[in-house]
Amino acid sequence: MQADLKTAAAWPRPRALLLDAMGTLITLRQSVGHTYAAVAAEHGLTVEATAIDRVFGEIYRQAPPLAFPGLEGAELLAAERQWWGERISTALHQAGGVVAPPELPCALFERFADPALWMVYAEVPDCLARWQTLGIRLAVVSNFDQRLQGLLEGLGLTSWLEVVVVSSSAGAAKPSPLPFRQALHQLQLEPGQAWHVGDSPEDELGAAAAGVRCLRLDRS
Repeated sequence: MQADLKTAAAWPRPRALLLDAMGTLITLRQSVGHTYAAVAAEHGLTVEATAIDRVFGEIYRQAPPLAFPGLEGAELLAAERQWWGERISTALHQAGGVVAPPELPCALFERFADPALWMVYAEVPDCLARWQTLGIRLAVVSNFDQRLQGLLEGLGLTSWLEVVVVSSSAGAAKPSPLPFRQALHQLQLEPGQAWHVGDSPEDELGAAAAGVRCLRLDRS
């Protein structure tokens, strides 16, 4: 896990690190398109994985925030399913003219909750263990939904994490500062006492808006 450490050397030592999840701690073992095509085939539909991969990124970027202010419990879960269902249906249609039956988005939502589809970047466990040994508290701030908690547990990361904040239940998504503020509130820390580590412009912008220093991770 490498970032702009020369800049960070001049910052006061953090009491906590707020970590992005996707692209920072974990990633998919195979592409989104691969899983979409496999699950579609289970439902008797044919779509090319490469075609899904070509359109999915732009569909995701153009989507409204994965955030549902005021919802919790069953209502929040239903909103998460609907949000992803719309993205899934759009991707299948744009990639291959496939009209998704109602059960297909549901099946894909459940499939991506399976930790077996995901992997932890190789250096992450050692980094988390070292930071914890140094007395640095660890939290996750992610533009994702409630499935993330189960994924982190299944991937063996939760023993290092005190707090997990996801945009869907936070009611706002990065680059909003709100998810960062919720994490800081739960940790009972001020913005100047934490750094954020993430891999996207939304990480940088959201952290800056919350008054948190950000290390931008470049995995390329």
